[in-house]
Amino acid sequence: VQLQASGGGLVQTGDSPRISCVASGRDISSLAMGWLRQAPGKEREFVAAIGWSEKNTLYAESVKGRFTISRDNARNTVTLQMNSLKVEDTAVYYCAATTRGSVYALSDYDYWGQGTLVTVSS
Repeated sequence: VQLQASGGGLVQTGDSPRISCVASGRDISSLAMGWLRQAPGKEREFVAAIGWSEKNTLYAESVKGRFTISRDNARNTVTLQMNSLKVEDTAVYYCAATTRGSVYALSDYDYWGQGTLVTVSS
């Protein structure tokens, strides 16, 4: 599976950008998909994940209520809608896919995209 993330860039606090991930090489409808991020000088961390069904979503406490993950299996796409952005949301956001049942740890993921940088300025 190849994952291509896009939609990052320079935004302001309070903005609501959306980043997307398009998969190729395999139908992702049977995979759980996640977004993870790595801020400057910090370790990569879990942000959000979505199961095979859109009804199953999980979020890190730091983004719960502000970010929404969704998927369009027909288009092999996963999207992260980010609202009320904060400076601390600045990071490279990675799209990842997993065949496993768990999604919180980096080691849970089998496939990774190249990441898209989101920079939030105040």
